[in-house]
Amino acid sequence: MTLIKICGNRTPEDVLAAADAGADFVGMVFAESKRQITIDEAQAMVRALGPPLADHEFSIPPPAQAHAREEIEPWFHHGADVVDAYLDVKRPLTIGVFADQLINEVNEIAEEVGLDLVQLSGDESWEDCLLVTKQVLQIVHVSALDSPSDALNHVQPGFAIALGLDSAHGVYRGGSGETFDWEVARAIAARIPIMLAGGLNSENVAEAISMVGPWIVDVSSGTETDGIRDLSRINAFVAAVVAADEQTT
Repeated sequence: MTLIKICGNRTPEDVLAAADAGADFVGMVFAESKRQITIDEAQAMVRALGPPLADHEFSIPPPAQAHAREEIEPWFHHGADVVDAYLDVKRPLTIGVFADQLINEVNEIAEEVGLDLVQLSGDESWEDCLLVTKQVLQIVHVSALDSPSDALNHVQPGFAIALGLDSAHGVYRGGSGETFDWEVARAIAARIPIMLAGGLNSENVAEAISMVGPWIVDVSSGTETDGIRDLSRINAFVAAVVAADEQTT
């Protein structure tokens, strides 16, 4: 089944609404953005969801093969297995979204807030992922000029646990409400599990799932009305994902 990340949350009510609707991940933006939050606001959201993942006991599935780190497909499939193991003990997982910030700052915020995962959405290198104390979801931004092979050239195994594709539109990295060419995403999703972001909403997510087959769909502005989280739009988005999954199974 397609997993759901609802990003850009700003209040405990936001994350609880996402959790009640069936979200698997809730995102909190620490990068420069109109949805940027403070540490105090993030701590309040994390507390509302209960103990962080670090307080739970869980076992990590072994890699599919000994040298998975050196090959794209087994590496990211193993990463998906690890995330699934996390979700077995805690749901939704909290994800802190960062972009072009000092890694020390990322780590300090992640520990102080009690985040479960970190998303790097800027120009961070793949090697930077190894310096983060939490498992990392790395974002590759896709422009109108990218072909499927071009985007895959930016992907390296052995560093981030998961890969996300987002639109390169907008002033900020992500959250623009703009889609990109899903043919690019489909070609990559045929090889590895991906998170698909960029302009998703309840009206187009079924098409995205049918065309791309993403592991995770990521929504932010598509669950807002006039910049405010809208419970009806959250529920509509989740319902659309569930309905799309039922049609493809």
